[in-house]
Amino acid sequence: MKKYLGLWSILTISFVIFFCVSAFGDVDVDFTLRSSGMMSSLMPDSPESESLGDNDDAGDAASPSENEGSAQGEAEAPEADPGEAPLPEEAPVEIPSPASPDGKVILFIGDSMLEGLSPRLAAYAKENGHSLYSVIWYSSTSEIWGETTKVREFINKYRPDFLFICLGANELFVRDIENRRDKYVKNMISQIGSTPYLWIGPPNWKPDTGINRLIAKNTKEGCYFKSDGMHFDRAKDGAHPTRSSAVIWMDSIVRWMPAHSPYSLKLDKPSVNTAKANRVEVIQPGHWRDVVKKRQEKAKNDKKP
Repeated sequence: MKKYLGLWSILTISFVIFFCVSAFGDVDVDFTLRSSGMMSSLMPDSPESESLGDNDDAGDAASPSENEGSAQGEAEAPEADPGEAPLPEEAPVEIPSPASPDGKVILFIGDSMLEGLSPRLAAYAKENGHSLYSVIWYSSTSEIWGETTKVREFINKYRPDFLFICLGANELFVRDIENRRDKYVKNMISQIGSTPYLWIGPPNWKPDTGINRLIAKNTKEGCYFKSDGMHFDRAKDGAHPTRSSAVIWMDSIVRWMPAHSPYSLKLDKPSVNTAKANRVEVIQPGHWRDVVKKRQEKAKNDKKP
């Protein structure tokens, strides 16, 4: 028996330690011996029993509470039914305030020549704290713009402090243009109203049949910039100035304005060649077919007795 006495002593001491730890709490010795909760069963009034009871209640309540919270969150944010609310009318364009207290809202409308001019004007706008909004109507003419109320629509939409127009390149060779297109140019000018403006003439690559004279005689003094006679490097189509040449073109317009324009617009030279306009709207040539169709329908209805 003596040879087993040491072993029994070790087992007895181990049992005592295990019982104490299991009964009265956790003991950390590089690892953790967890309480079995034995004393809570044997002695319901013990401090451990109260502690475990609170924790158990809290634990049991936590899961349903979290689940209910998730379900409630989904219930409080039901999927919107588009049929319940009327569809709003077309929202007005939010025009942000210019970048500086002296900044202006600039609107630039016209034909495809804006592809080269607009990025350079955007650089001027950015440099001087202005906001620029451009509208490119591809293949457009004074007839196309003048048959519609688009000029006034875009002025009402963007409420510009200054308007640039570049139009006429698609009308260089129209016969008898000064008689045939006069009413359209006049209509465009009337739509501009009191808005300060500058009409930039087409960059002629051949002599025109009168588009420059037509615009010049209908615009106010100092509100028409004649581009005819300037030298331009041309793109492959032989008509559009290259992007680098368009930069020089816009620079020439800006230099001309202070001495000739009746309006003041701060346009200090920018440190970059081009920039992005705040917004660019594009109208495709096909839009004109809808205008023509409506005009033809109106003409038919007018002839009916």
